[in-house]
Amino acid sequence: MNRRSTPEADAQRAIVQALRFALPRDAIVHHCVNEVTEAGPRGAKRQSILVGMGVHAGFADLIVICGGCVLFLEVKSATGRLRKSQEVFRDTVCAQGFGWALVRSVDDALGALADHGFTSRAQLPVRRVAP
Repeated sequence: MNRRSTPEADAQRAIVQALRFALPRDAIVHHCVNEVTEAGPRGAKRQSILVGMGVHAGFADLIVICGGCVLFLEVKSATGRLRKSQEVFRDTVCAQGFGWALVRSVDDALGALADHGFTSRAQLPVRRVAP
């Protein structure tokens, strides 16, 4: 079976696997499907239903909950860019005191955990975030 290249989805799968290994067993790593990619009236109707059920534009790809900390991770490919709704979401959650990070790889995700004070079963790289 030939599969389309999906670098962002491939990165996200690798990140989820690494987080499940690195974090304590009671940690929650969750992905909420946030949009319908089906074109046409059927896709629009389905997206409308999801919005009515609480889907929020720009919501991060992953939520990590562990040890009283919450971190939102937006996964992008090497060349992926944030949409305006994702920038608004980032600014909103950061203003409320939650952690948010743009990650493109497993190393980025593990570094984001370290940057935001998460404890781990694995040694996390320590990164310095520019002010």
